[in-house]
Amino acid sequence: MDKLLIHGGSPLAGEVRISGAKNAALPIMCASLLSAAPLRLTNVPHLRDVTTLLNLLGGMGIAVSLDEKLGLELDAGRLHTPLAPYELVKTMRASILVLGPLLARCGEARVSLPGGCAIGQRPVDLHIKGLQAMGADIRVEHGYIIARAERLKGARIASDLVTVTGTENLMMAACLGEGTTVIENAAREPEVVDLAACLKAMGANIEGAGSGMIRIEGVSALSGAEHRIMPDRIETGTFLVAAAATGGSVRLRNTSARILEAVLDKLREAGAKITAEDDAIVLEMDGPPTSVNLRTAPYPAFPTDMQAQFMALDCIARGTAVLTETIFENRFMHALELQRLGADIEISGNTAVVKGVAQLDGATVMATDLRASASLVIAGLVAKGETVVERIYHLDRGYECIEEKLSQLGARIKRIH
Repeated sequence: MDKLLIHGGSPLAGEVRISGAKNAALPIMCASLLSAAPLRLTNVPHLRDVTTLLNLLGGMGIAVSLDEKLGLELDAGRLHTPLAPYELVKTMRASILVLGPLLARCGEARVSLPGGCAIGQRPVDLHIKGLQAMGADIRVEHGYIIARAERLKGARIASDLVTVTGTENLMMAACLGEGTTVIENAAREPEVVDLAACLKAMGANIEGAGSGMIRIEGVSALSGAEHRIMPDRIETGTFLVAAAATGGSVRLRNTSARILEAVLDKLREAGAKITAEDDAIVLEMDGPPTSVNLRTAPYPAFPTDMQAQFMALDCIARGTAVLTETIFENRFMHALELQRLGADIEISGNTAVVKGVAQLDGATVMATDLRASASLVIAGLVAKGETVVERIYHLDRGYECIEEKLSQLGARIKRIH
């Protein structure tokens, strides 16, 4: 199993390119199930989760091809098996996103209950209730969601909780439904907006994406399209936090300040100077960071996917920070590993109190989930001596060539096979 070996103490400096967003690419790839014509995608990140989903789609009969510029084409013209088996779904929660498109296009779907990071409960009952409101007959047997519907009907769907994948699944399903579907309390994340843009390019009739209410007027069929995946705002934020923690100066290109304003506000609060360009962000750090309090909440508030990285920053910042996690109940597992590096962290329920220390010391630590992995890498970059991060397969699910990109910025980091 691969590990990362990090020698800390080097400020990050230079320029690096941000990849396409994993959390936008996965649902958009699933959208290819809705049409018999090819969907061509560019700026797709090369990640383990993308490969897993390609294998899943390929097993259903989708033809997959890559061009010389690494553009991805998905052709579901010969879709034959509306099945998502446990062997592929168990490692990636986003696999649930095939449920709505399969049901809308084929009239049936058999999808294994999903897996993914062990960061807390993320029930799929909101997906099921929404599809049932649209007329689907759904039951759960032997670990599989079994759904049938001759044609989904428009409905008004009000969710008790904001769910990104639930919003995406129902929005895709409604595109081929009969009549009008309204999703209330919809997720407003930029990735939802990106999916809607792709669906509209395919001929869908969608209004309100990016707001709390999305309206979809069903059509009889969707066409092919070409779409460029948006930049990864979490990768952007991770590299900005790493630069701030190490006292560095970086320019991140192929990204946008508009998609992570809450994160940039907290970085400025920590003492970073940030300049937003048309398709790039520049961060300069002069002196040690100042502790920042944060509370996670659905977009446009502070994202849960950046909480772990900021905890690593607060570990070596001046002052004491209070971090409150409101999205997932098990998302402080990285705190125990940061303590192995000398961090002063106290956990009480969904709150962490982090007192900044003058120096972290290198040690061997173990990644517990995707974003926890990133926090341990950041801590290793600032720690004195050598840090080994084990179980980095989590990192490979969400960060494209992270050690190579950090090396471009001057980090002393390498992968051990």
